[in-house]
Amino acid sequence: MKIKIDPVTRLEGHLSITLDVADGIVRAAYCAGTMFRGFEMLLKGRDPLDAVQLTQRICGICPVDHGVASSLALEAALGVVLPSNGRVLRNLLLGASHIQSHVLHFYQLSVLDFVDITALLQYTGGDRRLQGVRDWVKAQRSNKVVNPAAPFLPRYEGDYLANVDLNLGAIDHYLQALQMHALAQEMLAIFAGKMPHATALVPGGVTTRPTIDKGEAYRARLQELQAFIDTVYLPDVIAVAQAFPRYFQAGRGPGALLAYGAFPEDAGGQAKLLAGGVYRNGQVGPLDLSLIREDTAATWLNTGPGLSPARGQTTPQLDKAGAYSWVKAPRYGGQVMEVGPLARVLIAHLSGANPALSTLLTTTLQQLNLPISALFSTLGRHLARAVECKIVADRCAAWLDQLELDQPAMSAPYQIPAAGSGVGLTEAARGALGHWLDISNRTISHYECVVPTTWNCSPRDDQGQPGALEQALEGLAIANLEQPLEAVRVVHAFDPCLACAVH
Repeated sequence: MKIKIDPVTRLEGHLSITLDVADGIVRAAYCAGTMFRGFEMLLKGRDPLDAVQLTQRICGICPVDHGVASSLALEAALGVVLPSNGRVLRNLLLGASHIQSHVLHFYQLSVLDFVDITALLQYTGGDRRLQGVRDWVKAQRSNKVVNPAAPFLPRYEGDYLANVDLNLGAIDHYLQALQMHALAQEMLAIFAGKMPHATALVPGGVTTRPTIDKGEAYRARLQELQAFIDTVYLPDVIAVAQAFPRYFQAGRGPGALLAYGAFPEDAGGQAKLLAGGVYRNGQVGPLDLSLIREDTAATWLNTGPGLSPARGQTTPQLDKAGAYSWVKAPRYGGQVMEVGPLARVLIAHLSGANPALSTLLTTTLQQLNLPISALFSTLGRHLARAVECKIVADRCAAWLDQLELDQPAMSAPYQIPAAGSGVGLTEAARGALGHWLDISNRTISHYECVVPTTWNCSPRDDQGQPGALEQALEGLAIANLEQPLEAVRVVHAFDPCLACAVH
């Protein structure tokens, strides 16, 4: 039997999932990005400086991440070195971007997979926010509107949290998270100029000059977010983990991880808060960019065999036999890799580069009585994201103290060369993000983006290997074929952004 979920809601962009199910088990899964955008095509022939602003339009949630990657690629082509303030301000911007994305993902995109919002029908308190949502739930159910947030269809035991108080608390936190997300966006705007789409990000640094007023405005909002992460976000993730332990066995994925690393702590960018590397066969090793290829056998693109991103092509072919997605299939040495918070947290932990992260991760796993291998799962991804969120937020407070007030955050003036090339690697909230750039005649002659969801939601490659999310869905048990909630939970744990993947 085939099950098709099209579109999968509560994520960015347009994702379609097709499942081949036999005896209640997913035997094969197909992830399709159903939209074409063509950013790499429209960048050709433009001034290289345009790339920092235009690539931010790839995504409304992580524009800063694309702006940083594009700036890094241009700096590599121009031979530009960041001043200390430029490095620290970028860390503060990227850190706030990760925080807002992680909070938004858990509460607005994922928590309704586990929370019974109809528990609000029992609410008799005086909170007007909860009263308003309660009345909405009543209206949805009385009108029999098919809505995943307030379904009137029969429930199945274990579908959602059973404890009424836990449900009511989570719904209240859902509403609080909207305010927290706004605070993080304000943190970004303080140094970025505006959000979304930061105007202060440029090759050579950040145009904003840090002042006491800006620093304290950022700090005040950060402290509220730190309190929310410590007292609400992490405890909620743990509560869901305790209520749904079976999701530490569901959604394993390929078991191989890749991270570029992020948040440089020194002038040369060698030391990072989150180390880069590759996890394969139980070991962490160094990253070799030459091993990255983008396959397109199942993609509606006519590019031939897998190419390096440095030579990537974007030539649409809608009538291509065997194709089912607009997403390319990046591979590392021919291997399917998963990217994202799970990759970053595990690689940073195993490399021993971040003792604070390792301590928090170990303590949290011990609290849940879980081995580290449990991270390779649906709830493991949520847990890794929450751990990372705290580590990044706490480090942002330290970076604020490193700013040299009233000093520039820009390098010396530079000229666009007649020719050049560069690669910009960083970590978006959703995973490894790379921009590849070539300049000819002082204009962009080639641009290629390989984004986190391109890795995670890729279709089958030239060898027929399913992508990371496709593998995570294989073997999944579906209790009710008319309501494949289990599959949606696995998908949401990856936090897909198809708007980025099809860029």
